[in-house]
Amino acid sequence: MEPRPPLPPFTAETAAQKVRMAEDAWNSRDPDRVVKVYTEDTRWRNRAEFPVGRDQVHAFLVRKWARELDYRLIKELWAFDANRIAVRFVYEWHDDSGQWFRSHGNENWQFNEHGYMAQRHASINDRPISEGERLFHWPLGRRPDEHASLSALGL
Repeated sequence: MEPRPPLPPFTAETAAQKVRMAEDAWNSRDPDRVVKVYTEDTRWRNRAEFPVGRDQVHAFLVRKWARELDYRLIKELWAFDANRIAVRFVYEWHDDSGQWFRSHGNENWQFNEHGYMAQRHASINDRPISEGERLFHWPLGRRPDEHASLSALGL
């Protein structure tokens, strides 16, 4: 297994780096890219779904991004210790009818010694918003470095 730095045990700097790397991967909306950061036997809880292993996670992500259109995400480090990281996040997206949503959530991550995520536990709430309430307007893909953080946006 090729190491995926930064590796645990995490520092404030390396935990924040791991969070930004995850945000960048998810903003690519590329399931092939995203699943590579998880262990082969990764275990998830995402809302009411419990995928196990990369194949199930890949299928989950394909379904997710087929439903959550124009997805833009910001993650922020909440806490860390040894091989675990807690994250809060917000993402905006719309469904196929054009209704926009802002989804707020928290994730708990656990990594193996090679830097792969072995567990991901996510709790997420969706709030319908109008297009005028949107705060995430960068072009699809990676959030620009100069874009405000969740804390700066008051989220």
